Amino acid sequence: MNEFHRLVLQCRPGFEKEAAAEITDRAAEVGIYGYCQLESQSGYVLFTCPQSGDARVVVDKVDFGSLIFIRQWMACGDLQHLEAGDRIGQLSALLASYPDCIELWVEQPDTTEGRELVTFCRKFGSALAQFLRKSGKLVKSRRAQALRLQLFVLAGSEMYVGVAPVVNSAPWINGIPRLKFPKQAPSRSTLKLEEAWHWFVPVKQWDERIPLGGTAVDLGAAPGGWTWQLVNRSMFVTAVDNGPMNDELMESGQVTHVTEDAYQFFPEKPVDMMVCDVVEKPVRTAIMAADWVLGGYCREAVFNLKLPMKQRYQETQSCLSLIADRMAEAGVAYELRAKQLYHDREEITCILRLL
Repeated sequence: MNEFHRLVLQCRPGFEKEAAAEITDRAAEVGIYGYCQLESQSGYVLFTCPQSGDARVVVDKVDFGSLIFIRQWMACGDLQHLEAGDRIGQLSALLASYPDCIELWVEQPDTTEGRELVTFCRKFGSALAQFLRKSGKLVKSRRAQALRLQLFVLAGSEMYVGVAPVVNSAPWINGIPRLKFPKQAPSRSTLKLEEAWHWFVPVKQWDERIPLGGTAVDLGAAPGGWTWQLVNRSMFVTAVDNGPMNDELMESGQVTHVTEDAYQFFPEKPVDMMVCDVVEKPVRTAIMAADWVLGGYCREAVFNLKLPMKQRYQETQSCLSLIADRMAEAGVAYELRAKQLYHDREEITCILRLL
């Protein structure tokens, strides 16, 4: 019998403490007080709840989209130790007590050791899905409360087996969108902006919020990784940086290069989007982003907050609270979201806009 008293929380390796602090705070908001178990660089955290069913309460009531350091989650029970030979048969008894699900994902830690399990996960997932469809445990219903069955594999014989609401969990396996690096882009940082759009902007809103032929400002643009994404959306970009821009981007005719301090520049006319990936103290970037949005210089801002080596969770909360306070003082309705993306490192990516 599964008790759903535990959460498996995936995160960037090295940010387990931040994920643990985040789930502790967020679970407490819905009345669940548990404890975390973590190992540095493991890429996941275990959060154990005091009572049976508490983990389901967390994944149902906490808004997954508001989580920053947690890239995927599931409610589950204890670690399953399976003997080789009939793993599916051993799981079938456990799954008999599980609710019906509409799909199966088999995941593993996003670490060097974890990636060695990818082939096993794919093959085992295929065989298990076939078995579950025949036994009626995987259903075709697309009801709003639909669940996904998730396995988090630590080894061929060890895995957590749980569930997550389809609409309240990451839409990609491991919480990682599979993006291909465009060879024409001048730097790999280009994938940060593309991933941010996938996390923060629903597909149906792309043409409105990242408009073809629209205008943008890229602060700290050189050599042009983020500018490339904007140009690829046929936007006209003012690239602000004292450093040189990529020649091919400049030849596109869509980029105007301004050699100024990124934190002193403001456009003469409002733009659709401001983006910023500057290495600077996070509080300074937070203040600047709020100034741009409240001042009407842009409709939407996408910016990175570079985190310190210590107190990263606390610094994140401080910067986001600063922006929220500014918005509250102005009396405006707004959207502020943040995520540590797969392509981020010692930073988080944020989006801010007025509603």
